[in-house]
Amino acid sequence: MPGRLALFGVRDFRVFYLGYATSLVGSAMAPIAFVFAVLGRGGSATDLGYVLAAGVVPQVLFLIGGGVLADRLGRRKVMVGTDIGRMIVQATVAALLFAGPVPVWAFVVLNALRGTGEAFFSPALGGLRADIAPADRLHDANALLSVAEAGSRVIGPGLAGTLIVVLSPAAVIAADAGTFAVSVIALSLLRVPAMGRPAQTAWGDLAEGWAAFREHTWVWLTTVQWALLNLITYAPYLLLGPVLARQYLGGSRPWGLVLGAQAAGSVVMGLLLVGRRAARPLLVSAAGLLAVPLPCVLLALRAPAAGVAAAAFVAGAGITLSGTFWSSAMQQRIAPALYSRITAFNMTGAFTLGSAGLAVGGPVAAAVGATHVLAFAAIWGVASGITVCCLPVIRRVRWLDGPAAERAAAG
Repeated sequence: MPGRLALFGVRDFRVFYLGYATSLVGSAMAPIAFVFAVLGRGGSATDLGYVLAAGVVPQVLFLIGGGVLADRLGRRKVMVGTDIGRMIVQATVAALLFAGPVPVWAFVVLNALRGTGEAFFSPALGGLRADIAPADRLHDANALLSVAEAGSRVIGPGLAGTLIVVLSPAAVIAADAGTFAVSVIALSLLRVPAMGRPAQTAWGDLAEGWAAFREHTWVWLTTVQWALLNLITYAPYLLLGPVLARQYLGGSRPWGLVLGAQAAGSVVMGLLLVGRRAARPLLVSAAGLLAVPLPCVLLALRAPAAGVAAAAFVAGAGITLSGTFWSSAMQQRIAPALYSRITAFNMTGAFTLGSAGLAVGGPVAAAVGATHVLAFAAIWGVASGITVCCLPVIRRVRWLDGPAAERAAAG
């Protein structure tokens, strides 16, 4: 393992990782603080829905624009700007909460601004990896960043709950603002190549990114797979899981155990993937998604909390396995200058249909029953996963190293 963690010996990766991991913990705490801040001010469930939706909608609207901007102006520059903006937003929310009652519309506006920052940050992160890690260690960088992201989902919610009880939601949101400041400092310390003067207009950059996205069949094919999986399988799991947990598992505590187990599965898989390669990375990626429907199966069968948590652990491991090898395949075959735009197109597809699934899942479950919805979600997840694994375009993508990867990325 010490040899596999040698990437931390690269200064830029180490500095960024520390700042990013700190920021992720704050970002994992913030949604819980927002929920209790809204409810604590007398807000209704409808009010809370408006506030939460305000943080998601901008990500759907601005992800592609964020990808173009990051590849055009420079990934670090965009990330520093968005983190400064999110720091100001969270500091404003905290100050308003400390000052007195906050109207719901203010929560909506400020959370929308925070979501807009996320829309510009995420595609830039997809491209920055090539600037802070050697080309032959990008796969390890993908795995280690997955560990940080999953680990924050384990630490953040529990820490937020404790701080809300001991202090207040305002204090948690203020702490989140502080973690963005740490990220800004870390990003400012990076020594990354400066971007050259754009050779074409922003519309030209967008068209170039879209052409590259369409050119690689496996890129748009797996994007469609993820989008439909989010719509039909993962969204019902996230929406109906808490409902069934309340009905028969015992409430919020067992559901928290399930979500914690899923994050723990991601952490374990991320650590296991450091230093490991796969002859057919896309086949491994597609196979990893076969684990996603498992919690739906256990919930539909009314399995005990321990069984659902075990399935969630495997699902979390599968999601990290899939995402890590997909990112590595993309980095080996697409020019680094296009990373942020490809990431943006991929994430937009997944977010859009996933959000729609959350919106329609409730009415569908009310009409046909939550168990039937989850059973269909599981069947779709398994059937679509097996289908994708069998496609020749997925199976013939092989791992590339050194000069072979450079030639493929160059076109």
